[in-house]
Amino acid sequence: MYDVLLLPVAPDGESTAAIPHARSLAERYDATVHVVCAVDTLERTEEGRRSGSFAERVEKRARKRVESVVEALEVSDIEVTGGIVHDGAVDAIENAIDATDADLVVLSTSAKTGLRRVLLGSVTERIVRISPVPVVTVPIEGRTVDDPDA
Repeated sequence: MYDVLLLPVAPDGESTAAIPHARSLAERYDATVHVVCAVDTLERTEEGRRSGSFAERVEKRARKRVESVVEALEVSDIEVTGGIVHDGAVDAIENAIDATDADLVVLSTSAKTGLRRVLLGSVTERIVRISPVPVVTVPIEGRTVDDPDA
């Protein structure tokens, strides 16, 4: 049913909730998992490359994050690839769905809470609305319905 799963992750590694779900689905359906991490900084050189210490730190964190998730899935003998994409999160995920021919997206719910979530929106909510394939959303651990910031 599902041959290719897309697992978007954040560079900061704040949420790992979706990883076990992606692992379970990949094992059940013998699916390939594509791990993608969006890096979007405004610092660019004239050639279009990112520059500056902030951009370099974000990209380094993103690469480490992807590597750690890929390694965690490979331990379970899952076929997995990973990479970073220089784009906004929504565009990166939307493009990765097409580029990988994903059948399913496994995604953690937003880490944003309160007013920040209302003003900025949620990447997960936008992906659910625009995705041409099913999206499995996984709540962040430790967050409850009674949480006043949720």
